[in-house]
Amino acid sequence: MNLDLSGKRALVCGASQGLGEACARQLAEQGAEVVVLARSADKLERVCQSLATGQQQNHSFIAVDAADTEALSAAVGAELVKGPLHIWVNNTGGPAPGPAHLANPEAYAAAFNQHLVGAQALLQLLLPGMRSAGYGRILNVLSTSVKTPIPNLGVSNSIRAAMANWAKTLAGELASDGITVNNVLPGLTQTARLDSLIGHMAHNAGKSTEEVSQAMRATVPVRRFGKPEEFANAVGFLASPAAAFINGVSLPIDGGSTVSL
Repeated sequence: MNLDLSGKRALVCGASQGLGEACARQLAEQGAEVVVLARSADKLERVCQSLATGQQQNHSFIAVDAADTEALSAAVGAELVKGPLHIWVNNTGGPAPGPAHLANPEAYAAAFNQHLVGAQALLQLLLPGMRSAGYGRILNVLSTSVKTPIPNLGVSNSIRAAMANWAKTLAGELASDGITVNNVLPGLTQTARLDSLIGHMAHNAGKSTEEVSQAMRATVPVRRFGKPEEFANAVGFLASPAAAFINGVSLPIDGGSTVSL
């Protein structure tokens, strides 16, 4: 099985921590030259310096706010001067929680612009290089809400579904160019974001964080939270030559929690 990414360049968004950082590490271990992107230059520099290195691996970082589409496009465009980016891990933070019917219309518009419009801008920058190389892997980090909507995440459920259909459409359009488009759906994974969520829920319910954690783990068939590296393993496979015939899928990495196929 060919998992080797030597000679490939990867852009990993949201890579200063959590799932994005784990994906950057995995792709570097497979031989890719990795460009990590997020807002915090200090955190990105730490990640960049800790990535596995070998021949033709000159890792770098881009510090930019992904919500600023114009700045994001300019920064990534400057990186493309060095050569094409063959792999794109499209990973951005989700919209604020809350019921769908109470969300301000502007919240939907802002989320649509940040996620779908921003992704479309990056796509059009990256496509020429992928096409010329005859190799492209677009991996959208979305949510299991693509399969089953999650209560109290009205805006997020809506935007994630839009992103999934955008990706499915692209999968049919780009496959003949050697470019695959897939969605990877994280479940409950042990990250700083999950810790923050548990703390918030515990505070509101008047419970300990361990009580809340235990209740959440009980909803996962394997009875534990996922590890970021387990999620990254799937991303590394889908980014590799071995996954060339896997296209247009939404893959939950959730320990079996999603109740639909």
